[in-house]
Amino acid sequence: MEENTYKVTLADGTELSDLRLNGNNFISSKKIEESVFNGNLSTVTILGDGKEETYENMELVQLARYGKEYWFILRVIPEAELMAARDHSNIEYLAIMLDIDLEEV
Repeated sequence: MEENTYKVTLADGTELSDLRLNGNNFISSKKIEESVFNGNLSTVTILGDGKEETYENMELVQLARYGKEYWFILRVIPEAELMAARDHSNIEYLAIMLDIDLEEV
Protein backbone atom coordinates (compact mmCIF):
# COMPACT_ATOMS: atom_id res chain seq x y z
CA MET A 1 0.00 0.00 0.00
CA GLU A 2 1.41 3.37 -1.06
CA GLU A 3 1.56 6.08 1.60
CA ASN A 4 0.18 9.54 0.77
CA THR A 5 2.69 12.36 0.72
CA TYR A 6 1.91 16.00 1.42
CA LYS A 7 3.35 19.35 0.43
CA VAL A 8 3.00 22.48 2.55
CA THR A 9 3.60 25.80 0.82
CA LEU A 10 4.15 28.80 3.09
CA ALA A 11 3.29 32.45 2.42
CA ASP A 12 6.67 33.28 0.85
CA GLY A 13 6.51 30.28 -1.47
CA THR A 14 8.73 28.01 0.64
CA GLU A 15 7.74 24.41 -0.01
CA LEU A 16 8.04 21.62 2.50
CA SER A 17 7.54 18.48 0.44
CA ASP A 18 7.59 14.70 0.74
CA LEU A 19 5.81 14.97 4.07
CA ARG A 20 3.90 12.16 5.74
CA LEU A 21 0.91 12.78 7.97
CA ASN A 22 0.34 11.13 11.34
CA GLY A 23 -2.79 12.52 12.97
CA ASN A 24 -2.22 16.26 12.76
CA ASN A 25 1.59 15.93 12.63
CA PHE A 26 3.46 16.49 9.39
CA ILE A 27 6.64 14.40 9.30
CA SER A 28 9.73 15.24 7.26
CA SER A 29 12.93 13.29 6.79
CA LYS A 30 14.62 16.61 5.88
CA LYS A 31 15.78 19.08 8.52
CA ILE A 32 13.30 21.88 9.23
CA GLU A 33 14.26 24.99 11.19
CA GLU A 34 11.62 26.85 13.21
CA SER A 35 12.72 30.09 11.53
CA VAL A 36 11.17 28.92 8.23
CA PHE A 37 7.73 29.42 9.83
CA ASN A 38 8.39 32.82 11.47
CA GLY A 39 6.16 35.45 9.86
CA ASN A 40 5.39 33.01 7.09
CA LEU A 41 2.04 31.51 8.04
CA SER A 42 -0.40 34.19 6.87
CA THR A 43 -1.29 31.93 3.94
CA VAL A 44 -0.54 28.20 3.89
CA THR A 45 -1.46 25.76 1.14
CA ILE A 46 -1.55 22.05 1.88
CA LEU A 47 -1.55 19.64 -1.03
CA GLY A 48 -2.17 15.96 -0.40
CA ASP A 49 -4.66 13.17 -0.20
CA GLY A 50 -6.03 14.19 -3.60
CA LYS A 51 -6.90 17.76 -2.63
CA GLU A 52 -5.42 21.21 -2.16
CA GLU A 53 -6.56 23.49 0.65
CA THR A 54 -5.45 27.03 1.46
CA TYR A 55 -5.60 28.38 4.99
CA GLU A 56 -5.10 31.87 6.39
CA ASN A 57 -3.63 32.92 9.72
CA MET A 58 -1.99 29.73 10.88
CA GLU A 59 0.49 29.24 13.68
CA LEU A 60 3.16 26.69 14.45
CA VAL A 61 2.01 24.66 17.44
CA GLN A 62 5.07 22.43 17.69
CA LEU A 63 8.23 21.47 15.86
CA ALA A 64 10.14 18.54 17.29
CA ARG A 65 12.88 16.21 16.20
CA TYR A 66 12.41 12.51 16.82
CA GLY A 67 15.41 10.50 15.71
CA LYS A 68 16.15 11.63 12.17
CA GLU A 69 12.65 12.99 11.52
CA TYR A 70 11.14 16.41 12.07
CA TRP A 71 7.51 16.55 13.18
CA PHE A 72 5.46 19.74 13.09
CA ILE A 73 1.90 20.80 13.77
CA LEU A 74 0.12 23.82 12.32
CA ARG A 75 -3.25 25.20 13.33
CA VAL A 76 -5.58 27.89 12.06
CA ILE A 77 -5.91 30.76 14.53
CA PRO A 78 -9.63 31.20 15.19
CA GLU A 79 -11.18 34.57 14.27
CA ALA A 80 -12.09 35.19 17.94
CA GLU A 81 -8.40 34.95 18.93
CA LEU A 82 -7.39 37.30 16.11
CA MET A 83 -10.01 39.83 17.19
CA ALA A 84 -8.93 39.61 20.82
CA ALA A 85 -5.28 40.20 19.84
CA ARG A 86 -6.27 43.21 17.70
CA ASP A 87 -8.38 44.64 20.53
CA HIS A 88 -5.55 44.19 23.02
CA SER A 89 -3.09 45.84 20.64
CA ASN A 90 -5.46 48.78 20.10
CA ILE A 91 -5.92 49.25 23.85
CA GLU A 92 -2.15 49.22 24.42
CA TYR A 93 -1.68 51.76 21.62
CA LEU A 94 -4.32 54.09 23.07
CA ALA A 95 -2.78 53.76 26.52
CA ILE A 96 0.62 54.77 25.16
CA MET A 97 -0.85 57.72 23.25
CA LEU A 98 -2.78 58.90 26.33
CA ASP A 99 0.13 58.19 28.70
CA ILE A 100 -1.90 55.74 30.77
CA ASP A 101 -0.17 52.99 32.72
CA LEU A 102 -2.36 49.91 32.23
CA GLU A 103 -0.75 48.28 35.28
CA GLU A 104 -2.38 50.94 37.49
CA VAL A 105 -5.86 50.66 35.98
